[in-house]
Amino acid sequence: MKMNWYTIDLHIHTPASSDYQQKDVTYLDILSAAEKRGIDILAFTDHNTVAGYRGMQEEIRQLELLEQLNRLLPEEKIRLNEYRRYLKKILVLPGFEFTATFGFHILGIFSPDKPIREIEHILLNLNIPADQLDSGSVTIGASADVLTVYRTINMAGGIVIAAHANSNHGVAMRGFPIGGQTKIAYTQDPNLHALEVTDLESKGKRATATFFNGSKPEYPRRMHCIQGSDAHRIEPDPLRAKVLGVGSRATDVRMRSLSFEELKELFESNDFMRTRPHQQKAGPVFDFIRGAQDEGANIIQDFHEGMTIRGGKLYAVIADICAFANTNGGTLYIGIHSNPKRPIIGVEDTDKAIALLEKEVSNRISPPLNCTYDSHPINGKKIIRVIVPRGTDPPYAVDDNKIYVRTESETGLAVRDEIVDLVIRGKESLTSQRTHIPEVINRKDSQDTIGVPLEESIHAPRTGVEIVSMEVRSGTEYYTVRDLRNGNVVKNVTRKSARKLWHQAIMRYRSLPKEIQKADIHWQGNLGIIARHKRGNIQRYDLIQKMNGSFRYYFGVTDDGIHGPWKKLVGEEE
Repeated sequence: MKMNWYTIDLHIHTPASSDYQQKDVTYLDILSAAEKRGIDILAFTDHNTVAGYRGMQEEIRQLELLEQLNRLLPEEKIRLNEYRRYLKKILVLPGFEFTATFGFHILGIFSPDKPIREIEHILLNLNIPADQLDSGSVTIGASADVLTVYRTINMAGGIVIAAHANSNHGVAMRGFPIGGQTKIAYTQDPNLHALEVTDLESKGKRATATFFNGSKPEYPRRMHCIQGSDAHRIEPDPLRAKVLGVGSRATDVRMRSLSFEELKELFESNDFMRTRPHQQKAGPVFDFIRGAQDEGANIIQDFHEGMTIRGGKLYAVIADICAFANTNGGTLYIGIHSNPKRPIIGVEDTDKAIALLEKEVSNRISPPLNCTYDSHPINGKKIIRVIVPRGTDPPYAVDDNKIYVRTESETGLAVRDEIVDLVIRGKESLTSQRTHIPEVINRKDSQDTIGVPLEESIHAPRTGVEIVSMEVRSGTEYYTVRDLRNGNVVKNVTRKSARKLWHQAIMRYRSLPKEIQKADIHWQGNLGIIARHKRGNIQRYDLIQKMNGSFRYYFGVTDDGIHGPWKKLVGEEE
């Protein structure tokens, strides 16, 4: 079925919220404003109550009852007809904006078929006092913790969205005094469907959507990011730019039909090209692919200009798919180069190429892996996009015995210790049904300080390679390296067996003077910069850390891996 673009605003308040700014506003006024703004899906999300949506439904039922009794006044008939016209055009969803512990706000949005009493029962279970169920107050006293709210809404069939996540009362707001692991859990929990952000139209590495694109080592789950108006009035406040009206900050979504089920399916999918900031005219898909090109090849995406069997191009695609499945999942673009200045090659017969690729993946990658394949027109040509999920039954292998993993922007054969780690991950997934997010968190916690008490250490960078140790056996140097992205330690690496990033780290480590004090290092306290080097648009750092009378060496650290005191060292803002 053909997909179409629809415009949504999933964060709208009504006079049922105690802080609503225009108390004389009616539900018809809100629907009228939504229609003028071109909104297709609207969600009433009052503070800790569903009273707004319930009030609208009760008004409609009362008018319908009067109609059945032939007691409808002329002005009432006009109102009823207006409701019917609006609700035929706009899908209005019931929901609430819940205030969880720490004051974080969470949107719970439900199907219009879900009884209001059931939604109210959810609020009661989340510790909203019965006598405040209709108050619409932001301050409700002790409520439920963030993860409990996520789980409860999701299990009740709702869509879970972290409200204004990067701003006040948001789970990812800057400067809030919660631990890093807590923030990871609040933004990566499997019960969370999306993040509502206030900078969706911003670009660059500081944009919230960029931060949560799945390429960050601490935040490996890519998140759907949307924007909403958080409207507490009909029209924007002319005196306060940040006070928006209905539909002032909306999102476009690409779906097969206008329904709650389609909307939830979108948020549960791995297709991130189906959402965009609202624009008046439908834009070409090329915008998304150009954005991917701007990011370039990384741990979650790559580009292939062709997939012919001759020359090994098809095998390279299959190897990437296997590597994505064994790592964090990802997206492949076939028929286009990562450099936007290169001409687009395209794929001649995309249907035939997709059929071939599906067959090859099915026959050559085991265990079975469900990828999504589609084609997109660009400048008169077509390219293929392959969405690869993070596998739940690793390790995945090509031709039964070739196990690939993804490291930064490269695909390579897994070494022994990486294979062991994949086996353990697969076993944990099958036996405990744990998601990959807690696994990554736990493994990272246990690895990045090498047994040093947390309070006595500064955490290692989060990307690059650490040379942990080196020993010589029979004249050959054997290195132990740590992948700083996930904390995995790999032993017995030689210069000959090392993959590219490891080899670069080893060679830079070998070039250091035996007396490190004589090296030209820029120190700030116990942290130092050995060297800076840039390849394309990617800045990398070779870093050193004094610890308990010894040193730790980190090579090829990117900006994504710089955090805490390391930011001050390299001259970035915290």
